[in-house]
Amino acid sequence: MKNPFNVNCGTVIQGKWHQNSYKVIKELGSGANGTVYLVDFNGNKAALKISSEPMTVTSEVNVLKSFSKAQGVTLGPSLLDVDDWIVGGHQFSFYVMEYIQGVHFIPFLRQSGMTWLPILVLQLLSDIGNLHKQGWVFGDLKPDNLMITGPPIRIRCIDVGGTTAIGRAIKEYTEFYDRGYWGLGTRRAEPSYDLFAIAMIMINSCYPQRFPKREGGIRQLTRAIDASHELTKYKTVLIKALTGKYRIADEMRKDLLKVLSGRTVSDHKRTHRKTSPTKQKKSDQSKLKGVLETIIIFILISLLYVYYIYGQIF
Repeated sequence: MKNPFNVNCGTVIQGKWHQNSYKVIKELGSGANGTVYLVDFNGNKAALKISSEPMTVTSEVNVLKSFSKAQGVTLGPSLLDVDDWIVGGHQFSFYVMEYIQGVHFIPFLRQSGMTWLPILVLQLLSDIGNLHKQGWVFGDLKPDNLMITGPPIRIRCIDVGGTTAIGRAIKEYTEFYDRGYWGLGTRRAEPSYDLFAIAMIMINSCYPQRFPKREGGIRQLTRAIDASHELTKYKTVLIKALTGKYRIADEMRKDLLKVLSGRTVSDHKRTHRKTSPTKQKKSDQSKLKGVLETIIIFILISLLYVYYIYGQIF
């Protein structure tokens, strides 16, 4: 969309209440709910979003506050300031957040290799799960909104504009990652909506140009999965996410860990259906396997990180 504010580089935006001054460096993006600028604040870079709709600012500020309340969540940017700007007799609301620098999700995979895909998705599922516990669904989850920072390697989000309170209608979405577009669910804000989008992000990673919807539905998406050697290993997890079988992010995360450790989701189910006098022993073995899974992921991350650093140096 055309920038409705027409704020030129070098303009100083001064807050009405806190009197903080922000010098505009450049525009980062403009959409239906406002415009985001890269600004200088006392020699430090930050991202400032301004909107003509105060409720938009209030809603997004509440989301950023929820990120900060959820222990361990680093997915979204930190909130730095909230204020109003009076210019030309008009008052506009704005907020200032951390400026996240890095490489976008798919370009990072192209540079560093597809072995990073499950590691990044595990991070994403952990952070998204914490967001869900705070009562929010991310909504417009897509690679363009995901930035890889580091070292250490970390997945972050640069736009929380589509985040919606659980139970309400999704307010922003991108068709390719939207289950309603594919005829596989509603646009009601619930954890399974985000998990569908994460599955589509994994598919998009192997089809960077994406592909058009033809007949839609699970049949077309299954064919896309089967046609990709990289995706077939995650097929069971992807199909469950695409068809809404996961209630919470942790379920999808655990299944992905099982795939990485060489076990299948069906193997896990058969183990838990058995009942015998050795049930406690099996439970102990299950706990041990859980520990081993964690160790495996830790080793994978460590090896990939060393490889990444080696590539940066040499």
